[in-house]
Amino acid sequence: MNQIQSLTPTTDADRRNAKPWTVDEVAALFELPFNDLMFRAQQVHREHFDANAVQLSTLLSIKTGGCEEDCKYCPQSAHFDTGLKAEKLLPLEEVLEAARAAKSSGATRFCMGAAWRSPKERHLEVIGEMVRSVKAMGLETCLTAGMLGEGQAEQLAEAGLDYYNHNLDTSPEFYGQIITTRTYQDRLDTLDRVRNVGLKVCSGGIVGMGETRRQRAGLLVQLANLQPYPESVPINNLVQVEGTPLAGTAALDPFEFVRTIAVARIVMPRAMVRLSAGREEMPESLQAMCFLAGANSMFYGDKLLTTNNPQAEADRQLLARLGMRCDTEAGLSQKTEAKINLRAQAPAASDAKAGADNCQHCH
Repeated sequence: MNQIQSLTPTTDADRRNAKPWTVDEVAALFELPFNDLMFRAQQVHREHFDANAVQLSTLLSIKTGGCEEDCKYCPQSAHFDTGLKAEKLLPLEEVLEAARAAKSSGATRFCMGAAWRSPKERHLEVIGEMVRSVKAMGLETCLTAGMLGEGQAEQLAEAGLDYYNHNLDTSPEFYGQIITTRTYQDRLDTLDRVRNVGLKVCSGGIVGMGETRRQRAGLLVQLANLQPYPESVPINNLVQVEGTPLAGTAALDPFEFVRTIAVARIVMPRAMVRLSAGREEMPESLQAMCFLAGANSMFYGDKLLTTNNPQAEADRQLLARLGMRCDTEAGLSQKTEAKINLRAQAPAASDAKAGADNCQHCH
């Protein structure tokens, strides 16, 4: 019987591909018959992860609107009239209240998003206190706050931040049609600064913006060829907002989104592949197919305000119906190792009962 390996890579070496992927190679994966692609993605996923485990993150916008960037997908850009009012940085206690609610609802990572081109020094001091206070609750912390300058990644690391999110968004070839106020190299430079101070990297992209399949392949090549590739890879499906230039873009075929998840799993076998923006608009059957394709993380209760958030409850019910369990990445890794020992010591019939007895749904 195949053994499931540890869920979480322990070193950067675990996330270095033996040779760089080419766009032609990744485009060829997209062209596989759907069932063949799903089968290959499942093989890779089960080699490195518990296929019935998922990590949950909750996202809070700690500073909304008024961003200087002109990202054509984003309602928070000051360049577009979307009716979104610019707000100041949330006070500490409001952030902590949301973090407590997130933990009560089952999230294990608390992600804070700030709509800035790049944070100022006074912002980092406040955010550092947010990070320390959220970590004191036993939650992992993640921040997305734009480009980081010299010394800023070090400040966040000193505050105890776990992950920094900075998406590449799309392929280099398509990038100029989406954003003009920040270069692709700017994004890569920020990821380098994050990695160089020992922070974990969360970086992915958005599909459904009018890009071609080959350009989707180009995005995944950029991510997979980072040395090492990111610990977390969020895959976003464009949420169209009136007032942004991408409103009215032809919707991406749902099977193409699943293909993107599957290819991401194949080219970044040890990454956490996350269902991110757009999940709320997906039917449950499509979400289940994404888990089958190798997604093992998701944003959960994105509009979380109270512990009895109905969206979070619906997510818990979906995971329960699928027989999936949730935990931190480290916790899942430990339980996976225990499962390996059980399989090595018990006959197949006993394995099935042991797995059922130890299955935990989110609570």
